[in-house]
Amino acid sequence: MTVILKIGGSVLTEKNSEELARVDDIERISQEITSFKSESDSDIILIHGAGSFGHPQAMKYRLNEEFNAEGTYLTHTSVKKLNSMVLESLNNAGVHSLPVHPLNSCLLENGKIVYFQLELIKLMLNRGIMPVLHGDVVMDRVKGVSVLSGDRIIPYLAPLLRASRIGAGSNVDGVLNENGNVIKKITPHSFINMKKHIKGSSSTDVTGGMLGKVSELLEVANKGISSRIFNASRKGMVFGFLKGEETGTLIADK
Repeated sequence: MTVILKIGGSVLTEKNSEELARVDDIERISQEITSFKSESDSDIILIHGAGSFGHPQAMKYRLNEEFNAEGTYLTHTSVKKLNSMVLESLNNAGVHSLPVHPLNSCLLENGKIVYFQLELIKLMLNRGIMPVLHGDVVMDRVKGVSVLSGDRIIPYLAPLLRASRIGAGSNVDGVLNENGNVIKKITPHSFINMKKHIKGSSSTDVTGGMLGKVSELLEVANKGISSRIFNASRKGMVFGFLKGEETGTLIADK
């Protein structure tokens, strides 16, 4: 069984600062993954957001609008710093992990993934290594470079790697309605009416916030793979999701 776990940049970093990691949360999540791995032989692919590592640089150099070589280098360098912190924490906790940088393993065309080095990920999994991917800047055939969010990696990888389920850990309890209450379930049909109540991002973010996240996960739901958006900033919630607890908002096809 393969599980894709995505942890948002809002959980791992102070998103309104620049290059400020939440070290305690990184350590806690590493321990929760370790606890699950010690009692399960499921494969995990970890994808993490960039948060305050990468978003400020991508915004400054307007990488969603135009090509800029210096901005590309600085953004990638920044997201790699966070990725290194996550990897160090995981390996210290006992989870054998290696990085898969999208810049080096992926190609885009007008922002859409047209190639991903899947054999690299499969080989890591076969050898008992957890691949750790992240939001990144990626070369684009049309635009020169595009920002690729962790959320947009999920719908591409999930069907090709036959993921059984997906978890998207955010800093809120799930997808919230206009009254601030958690929506228990979203389907492609129900999304039509509730879309206007789901917010985009309120902080320095170039990837669309919660609305973008739900849209990407609905794409996967249409292929029969369900997912959950849950609060990964709460202690025990990552472990709970991995164990199969029904938490947060379920994104399903019907």
